[in-house]
Amino acid sequence: MEKAYTFDTIHQYNVFNNHETLNPLVSVIDFSKAHERTGSRMTFGLYCIFVKDIKCGDLKYGCNYYDYEEGTLVFISPGQVIDVENKVDLYQPKGYGLVFHPDLIKGTALANLMDDYHFFSYNTNEALHLSAEERKIVFDCFAKIEYELSHSIDKHSKKLIASNIELFLNYCERFYDRQFITRENANKGILEKFEQLLNTYFNSENPYTIGLPTVAYFADELHLSANYFGDLIKKETGKSAQDYIQNKTTDIAKTKIQSGDKTINEIAYELGFKYPQHFSRLFKNRVGMTPNEYRNVGNN
Repeated sequence: MEKAYTFDTIHQYNVFNNHETLNPLVSVIDFSKAHERTGSRMTFGLYCIFVKDIKCGDLKYGCNYYDYEEGTLVFISPGQVIDVENKVDLYQPKGYGLVFHPDLIKGTALANLMDDYHFFSYNTNEALHLSAEERKIVFDCFAKIEYELSHSIDKHSKKLIASNIELFLNYCERFYDRQFITRENANKGILEKFEQLLNTYFNSENPYTIGLPTVAYFADELHLSANYFGDLIKKETGKSAQDYIQNKTTDIAKTKIQSGDKTINEIAYELGFKYPQHFSRLFKNRVGMTPNEYRNVGNN
């Protein structure tokens, strides 16, 4: 029978990893202290950041598989499920983790920033691969949090721990920026495929059957999470993926308006708009004139 665990409290996860609970809302885990185990399915009600030091088999996360590499940083947010596929072979967990309950950051500045850390909703195949120097910074941040955990809880504890977690997450944003840059060639390949997919989309029946193209649609086609895809496009083009799609839609609309005798309503439906007035509004916002005004200017 498949082993399945749900971790809603720090204490539950500490027990699972043979760790003492020093604070009910946060823990730094040394996985080498855990007992040998086989793979299992785990549902988290916690924020978790894992630095894995060994390969532990294929990890299923959502619909994607990922084989951990050494020095890989993976982010889990409450409600997510991970599944180590190998349910037979024993392995000794190694590496470290930072785990904290959502209640830890309630009322702190960090609570308002969590949605900005998009990497918590990246797929595992979009994990952060640390350099040796970055790895040292990660463990330095973990050490500062451990220092706070080793002292008695006082009125400063929550603020200091939350501040150190925020510092760590801000470093992770910098590291991801570095990763986007160092993988520039691969990213340009994704951008080219995105452009091809956009052209294919508008030359197919998709606008009629699906409607307007969405960021989620193209992310799925490229086997990326929507947030990772959006961040990648933003880094490469300076525009959001949604903005990029709307630019493409507007460019195609311009060609259709100038080169044919179809009505504005017909063009709107061809592009995937359910309501022609929505097309006219988008076009005017981006071009500065209505579709009919644009047609009249071109005909003069």
